[in-house]
Amino acid sequence: MVKSRRVQVLLILVVLSFLLIHFLPCSNNAHMEEKPSPVHILILSSWRSGSSFTGQIFSQHPSVFYLMEPAWHVWVTMYQNSAKVLHMAVRDLVRSVFLCDMSVFDAYMSSQKKKSDLFQWETSRALCSPPACDSFSRSDIITAGNCKTICGKYPFSKVEEACKTYSHVAIKEVRFFDLKVLYPLLTDPSLNLKIIHLVRDPRAVFRSRENTMADLKRDSNIVVGSRKTKGEMGPYNTMQVICKSHVEIYKAGSQAAPSFLKDRYLLVRYEDIVRDPLARAAEMYRFAELHFTPELQKWVHNITHGKGDGAQAFDIGSRDALRVSQAWRNTLPFQKIEKVQNVCKDAMDLLGYRLVQSEEEQKNMSLDLLSAQN
Repeated sequence: MVKSRRVQVLLILVVLSFLLIHFLPCSNNAHMEEKPSPVHILILSSWRSGSSFTGQIFSQHPSVFYLMEPAWHVWVTMYQNSAKVLHMAVRDLVRSVFLCDMSVFDAYMSSQKKKSDLFQWETSRALCSPPACDSFSRSDIITAGNCKTICGKYPFSKVEEACKTYSHVAIKEVRFFDLKVLYPLLTDPSLNLKIIHLVRDPRAVFRSRENTMADLKRDSNIVVGSRKTKGEMGPYNTMQVICKSHVEIYKAGSQAAPSFLKDRYLLVRYEDIVRDPLARAAEMYRFAELHFTPELQKWVHNITHGKGDGAQAFDIGSRDALRVSQAWRNTLPFQKIEKVQNVCKDAMDLLGYRLVQSEEEQKNMSLDLLSAQN
C-alpha cells in the first residue's frame, strides 16, 4: 500500500517536471512578445513660444497620439483659481491622458460631449485618422482645416479608443510653472515620461503676446491675477512670471536634477529649431525614441520655409519660420525691449539670449537681419 502511494507520488512528480520543462519556455516567450510600454512625451512650454508648431512635429508622426493643451479644460472650468492651485488638477489630467483614461474629462465637459468638444482636437493627426476618423490614413500628413471639416462627427469614446493603439502619447502643455510638480509622474512606474522643455526669446514672446492679447486674457489673469494684468505694466508682470518659471524648470531639469530625471529632460530653444529645423527635429525624435521618416523630413522643411507670418493664435500653417522668429527686432520699440529684458534678465542670461543695449544696436541688428534675408 505504502509502495503503491510512493509510485503514484513519483509519477505525479515526473508529470509536473515534464509540464514545467515543456511549457515554461512558452510562457517566457509570451512574456517577451508582450506589447512594449508606451513612451510618454510632455512638451513643456509657455504661450506664443512656438509650442504649437513643435507639437505638430510630434502630432504628424504616425506612431504618436497627440493632444494639444488638454489642461485648457481645467483652466476654463476653474478659472477663479491661481495657476499654482490648479497645478494638481492639471497634473492629474495629464497623467490620465498619458494612460489613455479619458474619463478624466467628465469633470470638465458635458456628459453629452463629442470628440469635437475637445480643445483643438483637429490639431491631432491621431484624432483625424483611424480609428478616430475613417477619412484619412494614419500615415497621411493632415492639416487641421481638413480634419475639422470632415472628422468632427465622431463620438468622444473614439479619443480613448485611438489613444490605446499608439506606441507614443505626446501632450503639449503651457500650464505648468514648476517642474517639481511633475516629479510624481516622473517616478510613476506606470509612465515612461520624457520632458521636452521648449523656450523662446522673451522679446519675441512679448511681441507675439501683444498681437494675441485678447486670446490670452483669461490665462494671464490666472497666471498673475486680474489686478496685475491691468495698466502699462500688466503685460510685463505676466512675462516676469513666465520667465521665472522657465528659469526654475531649467535649473530643476539640468543643474540640480534628481537621478530619476537622467536622460529624460531636454531643453530646446525655438530659435535653434527654426535655424536648422531638420537637425533639431531629428534630435527631438531621437530623444523620444521615434524614427524620422523621409515624409516627415519633407513636411518639416516645407512648413518652416513658407511665406506665412504666423500672426494668428494656434496657427500652424507654412511660414518663413526664421523671419517670423526674429520679427521683434524690427517691430518692437526699444523702450519695450528694455522693459522685457529687465523683468526677464535671469532667463535671458541662463538660456543664452543676448541683451540689446541701445536703440542703435537694435537698428543694426534689424539691418543685419534684413541683409541676411535678401
